[in-house]
Amino acid sequence: MSIIIKIVLFGFTLSLMLFHPVIATTADQNAGEKFYFELEAGPVWQSNNDVQLPGDSGTRFSFKDLTGDGPFVAGRLTIGWDVSQRQGLKFVIAPLRVTGSGEFDKDVSFAGETFAADTSTDASYKFDTYRLTYRYMFLNKSAWRLRAGGTLLLRDAEIELQQNDVKASDSNVGVVPLLSLSAEWLFRDHWSAILDFDGLAGGPGRAFDVAIKLQYDLTDRWQIGSGYRTLEGGADNDTVYNFAWFHYAFISVRYRF
Repeated sequence: MSIIIKIVLFGFTLSLMLFHPVIATTADQNAGEKFYFELEAGPVWQSNNDVQLPGDSGTRFSFKDLTGDGPFVAGRLTIGWDVSQRQGLKFVIAPLRVTGSGEFDKDVSFAGETFAADTSTDASYKFDTYRLTYRYMFLNKSAWRLRAGGTLLLRDAEIELQQNDVKASDSNVGVVPLLSLSAEWLFRDHWSAILDFDGLAGGPGRAFDVAIKLQYDLTDRWQIGSGYRTLEGGADNDTVYNFAWFHYAFISVRYRF
C-alpha cells in the first residue's frame, strides 16, 4: 500500500508545483470533436476480500489470505460521446481477474463442496463490469467542470476454488444503477486534475468506484494521465456474502476524434 500512497502524494505535490491560472485548455479548443476513447492499465492490489457461499450456510474465508494481496494486472476501455456541449455518454469495459493458490487453515464449505485445511487450493476471482453512463455538465465556469448523472452497471462475477479433484464455483450476473459524478480542475495550461465517482449504497449491498487522476494534453487530440483508483463493495444475502476492496495505480491514454 505504500506504493499507492507515494503515487497519490506525488500527484498532489506536482499539482501544487505547477499551479497558476488557466491560460487556455484543449477542452476549449476541441469543441468540434465529439468522440473519444481511453485506455487505462496498471497494477491492482486487494486489501480485503471476504467470501461466504452460500451466504447463509457456507464458511466465511479471506480470499486475499488465500491468494495474496497482489499486485495483479488490470485495465479498462472507455468509449465516450459528447452528445452536446453539456451532455455526454460513455461506455466502459472494466475486467478484473484475481488468481492464485494457497492453503486454508480450516476446512471450508464453499458452493456445496468441502475444501480441506492445509491442502494446496487454486482460486480464481472474476468481477467484470460493463457500464453505460450519462452525465450532464451543470457547472462550466473558469477552471472548473462539474458533471452529474447516472450509470447502469452490468456485472459478470464468478468465484472458483479447486483442490485436487474437488472443484466448485459460483457465478452471478446482474444490473446495478449507480450515481455518477465527476469534477475537473483545469489548474494550468494543458494540465487538469480529475475526480471520477460511480457509486451507491443501500439494501444488502453497495458499490463504489472512485478515481483521482492528473491529465496532460499532449496535443488537441491526445491526452495522457496517471492516478489512483479504488473499487469497493459487495453483497450480503442468503445466496452470497462477498465484500472486497481493490486499489489501482494506473496510467491512461486518451484520443479524441
